[in-house]
Amino acid sequence: MVKQEKSSSNRPDNTAFTQQRLPAWQPMLSAGIVIPGFVIIGLAFIGIGAALFITSQSIQVLEIDYSGAERTSSCFQCTDPNLTNCLCTVNFTIDTLFKGPVFFYYGLSNYFQNHRRYGVSKDDNQLYGDLTYFKSPSDKCAPYVYDSQNIPIVPCGSLANSKFSDTFKLYQLVNGTNIEVPWDGKGIAWWTDYSIKYRNPSVTPLKNAFNGTTKPPLWSDAAYNLDPTDSNNNGFINQDFLVWMRRAALPNFRKLYRRINQGNYAQGLPAGNYTLYISYNYHVLSFGGRKKVVFSNVSWMGGKNEFLGLAYLVTGSLCVLMSIVMLIVYAKFKFNDEE
Repeated sequence: MVKQEKSSSNRPDNTAFTQQRLPAWQPMLSAGIVIPGFVIIGLAFIGIGAALFITSQSIQVLEIDYSGAERTSSCFQCTDPNLTNCLCTVNFTIDTLFKGPVFFYYGLSNYFQNHRRYGVSKDDNQLYGDLTYFKSPSDKCAPYVYDSQNIPIVPCGSLANSKFSDTFKLYQLVNGTNIEVPWDGKGIAWWTDYSIKYRNPSVTPLKNAFNGTTKPPLWSDAAYNLDPTDSNNNGFINQDFLVWMRRAALPNFRKLYRRINQGNYAQGLPAGNYTLYISYNYHVLSFGGRKKVVFSNVSWMGGKNEFLGLAYLVTGSLCVLMSIVMLIVYAKFKFNDEE
């Protein structure tokens, strides 16, 4: 009697939900549904893939390697690690209008920004503008926490210390005169980075916040002087610094440096001869890396990406092919059953 009462008390309520009596629907897949479905999906994927592939083909891309690994390279003399601010030039020609707006990137190869120890080597509290961590940086920044004089490094860590330091200027040769091509460096970083994730200390002038600290060993200027021409583009919200701090997932990557969308070049780069002046500071040959610059424009689908269109085309073609195979198999077995 006691056992019956105990078992009845643990019994679920007699409702449609607890007793699993809710109405349900289960599709009954048949050849008349599956085969047309595969055809429709395949044709849709082929259409999308063709649009993506054709659009990607229309995007213009110009890549120039300036690593200086070859003796014939104009930047070969700058590969000596003891040299700083070594200047070299790269000449190139554009045959047709390079439609704007033109995006200018720098690219690195064999550079593993996704390494775990490298990625965590920073102090988020320091980068958020907390002055307490200016004097006592996090141990995560090792080995770039203090310099040889035991002065705290700001910003600390391997990620900030390895910031890309090459600079560029572009000129067009017009009637024997070099005319500088203006470009825009505002808004090249993620809005969430310079508005939420990173902050400068609430100290005026900003330079005073860095008293008693030193710059990272590989930097030529302190954080408060990264952009002498724009006081709002200094410290931890400097656009180039923020672009570098957003790590790349793959060892071969490119990062946005500037946009060309102003003045006479708002419609793009006209056909002609150009010279790129490079201040060569970032050495990559010691670990087998390469450097390049990339000129590119974009479309409604973004940058040039042939893989996405090809993936849609292949998947759509396989769907159509499978529908044909299923139709043949279905017709063969159906006729045999009727006989």
